[in-house]
Amino acid sequence: MESKKPDNIVYSEIEGYNANVLPYGTSVGAPVIRVDDLVSWKSRGITTVNKEFKSKFDELKAQYQSLIEEFEWNELVYSSKFSFEPVIGEVYHLYRSNDGTDFLSLIGPEEWNKEHIGTFKLNSDKKWIHLS
Repeated sequence: MESKKPDNIVYSEIEGYNANVLPYGTSVGAPVIRVDDLVSWKSRGITTVNKEFKSKFDELKAQYQSLIEEFEWNELVYSSKFSFEPVIGEVYHLYRSNDGTDFLSLIGPEEWNKEHIGTFKLNSDKKWIHLS
């Protein structure tokens, strides 16, 4: 019959008494082995990343809305009637005539009584910047 070793003795048939080479404590006084709480770490990480994604999404959404608005204003001005070549850097005013057509003019809205749509400035990229 084999001699039974006590429970607090670390013994292996192959390696013998090997408690000193094990990566964990084997005595009663050794520190407790605890499994890391990865659930809370993952939860915090997911929350942080989701906030970052939402922030980036909101930023892109705002840029997209701005771009669409800029496109619509440019389309409106370029589709209006004007009989002159606009000068880069000049301020122009967009009006709606009585028959419903839009036209571009140098005359300011306080100088005559027409339906004023907006005030624009032509930049060097030939893009109309909506001023008011």
